[in-house]
Amino acid sequence: MSRSLIILSSIFFSLLLVVNEVTASEKQSVLTLNAATQLAVQNNPDLAQMRARAEAMAAIPSQVSTLPDPEISFNARNLPINTFNTGQEDMTMIGPGISQAIPFPGKLALRGQAADFEAGAALQNVTEARAWLISNVKNTWWRIFFLDQALLIVKNNQVLLRQFVQIASTKYEVGEGLQQDVLLAQVELSNLLDQQLILEGARRNSVAQLNAILDREANQPVILPEKIAEQLPSIIPEVTLYQLAKNARALLASKQESINAAQARVELARRDYYPDFKFGAFYGFRGDRPTGVDRADLLTLNMSVNIPIFAARKQAKAVDQRNSELMQQKYVLQDEWNKVRAQISQNYSDFKRASEQVTLFKTGIIPQASQTVASMLAGYQVNKVDFLNLVRSQITLLNHEMKYWQAFTEANQSLAQLVAAVGKEEIYE
Repeated sequence: MSRSLIILSSIFFSLLLVVNEVTASEKQSVLTLNAATQLAVQNNPDLAQMRARAEAMAAIPSQVSTLPDPEISFNARNLPINTFNTGQEDMTMIGPGISQAIPFPGKLALRGQAADFEAGAALQNVTEARAWLISNVKNTWWRIFFLDQALLIVKNNQVLLRQFVQIASTKYEVGEGLQQDVLLAQVELSNLLDQQLILEGARRNSVAQLNAILDREANQPVILPEKIAEQLPSIIPEVTLYQLAKNARALLASKQESINAAQARVELARRDYYPDFKFGAFYGFRGDRPTGVDRADLLTLNMSVNIPIFAARKQAKAVDQRNSELMQQKYVLQDEWNKVRAQISQNYSDFKRASEQVTLFKTGIIPQASQTVASMLAGYQVNKVDFLNLVRSQITLLNHEMKYWQAFTEANQSLAQLVAAVGKEEIYE
């Protein structure tokens, strides 16, 4: 093999490797919907702070359900201040002591239960936030997808209008067309350029929003797949969605945990009618008398209780307070349940409407509009169709294609919100 052939082969393989690397890099840079949701769950700081809060609250139950720390003391009792001689008086004692406060039986357990329910509510709030975070990611992702399709349609129509301009100019040059046709086509082309600028600005804003959710640089490029499956799923009946949400929605579970915590606090307030206890022990060392008489050491035991003598103004009011808080949490749960059903109904209706529009545009309106444009273009070339009607038919087709992708996007956005409103993915037939 000649040296030049070897060099050419090396260059060829090097270029092949570069092309493969570029292709692989492009594939990696495409942000699919699943990849976007996974990045959000992993990186979103708002969700991370809610997880941290739930973890912090999970550490509370064991703290509040544990006995208070015992107290160790050192005492000098009955010490004569004239001599400070520990052997002068019979009752002089010096030594350590220990005491332990013990709440009335059941109080610690109720405190632990209330904190445990609150920790459970915080954990359910994390699940709720995660569901709506995913929904938000999907909504933004689909908005960018729509803008990509809209930009593609606008750019394709710009190509077509340039062709219209060329046809109109050619006919005008040979005396078979009008100058106003050329001007009309140029005006519509400028309108499409203006529309392109608006769509590109909207896409930049949406990309910045998505990057913020994913905890990335706001100007980091986002490339979506060029093609996706356009088949929309069928979903189960609305009433069945209600039943699923009642058992699966984390928001409702969180409010139920708050009710349980409030109920535990009511029981704890009632226990405050009963006293708490405190036990103590003191060991007293006694020195020998100056006469040499050996004296025995002494042990002191004590128990004390608090007396709830202001129960009418304190404990009874605390019970009233906790009962009111319990009723508040019950009303909150009912209000949230009403809102959940409203969310489900709204998104269910939006999905049904958008999916019907998708079918209508795809199978009826767009094919008919496309045939109209093709027919008018052929007629215009033989001077049987007015140029204004030709341009209008093309703009109408553009609008229908836009509406198709808008309806398709709205259907998928409604699905994303419906999944979050129900609280689980299993909403499809």
